Amino acid sequence: MARRHNQPRLVSADDPATSKRRNRVNLFELAYGRIEEMLVTCELSPGRFLALQDLQDLTGFGRTPVHNAVNRLAADTLIIIRPRHGLQIAPIDLARERLLLKLRRDLERFVIGLAAERAGPSHRNQMLHMERLLRERRAELTLAEFNILDRRIDQMVLSAAAEPFLEHTLRPLHTIFRRIGFIYHNYMPRRAGLEGTIDHHLAVLNAIATRHGDRAVAASDALIGFVDGMFDEMEAAIDPSLLDCSVEPLLNT
Repeated sequence: MARRHNQPRLVSADDPATSKRRNRVNLFELAYGRIEEMLVTCELSPGRFLALQDLQDLTGFGRTPVHNAVNRLAADTLIIIRPRHGLQIAPIDLARERLLLKLRRDLERFVIGLAAERAGPSHRNQMLHMERLLRERRAELTLAEFNILDRRIDQMVLSAAAEPFLEHTLRPLHTIFRRIGFIYHNYMPRRAGLEGTIDHHLAVLNAIATRHGDRAVAASDALIGFVDGMFDEMEAAIDPSLLDCSVEPLLNT
């Protein structure tokens, strides 16, 4: 019998085609991570229009990984694709994002409870180590350093929860509220320190690491409540041009 040409074959990790596919995936993740960071820090200002080539120039990545990253960020509602006009960084709508905070609260409750239930020795070790680091550095952490640790905390919790679907659901929400936190801590007339948000993260980490599910969920609710309080202050005092750069600042101030 003639051998079928489409018969499955084992693929070696050293196979050039496999390496090429893996490199494309890695470049995509790197491009996505870089653009996400620029969104969080408002290096890409909310409301800004730009072309795909602009993002290639800003990130140093080629067309394909940047194109794929933009498609994911568009699905995350962080970038708007404007046919024949290029791309727009989605303006920040405080009312919408406050509504999304309610969604995040419910999702985080489920994830945090699951993580407390499923966390193994390795997860608990990592969380206790992170807790010690945050306590030791609590008074001196910069916002940039905290955001790096915050991403790690999100990854640890999702890893402990062990449900891949949740990562794709929560990822854009984490980015949205990390950007809100960046604007709040950098641009509010009364600069707030990081101690409050660090304390809430400490409570979440300790409760999960010690496998106290009810306490972990309560700590998560308290953290979301803390973020909700940011919106009260921002609605009253934040410069609208920081939420949408197409809004002209008053008297060019």
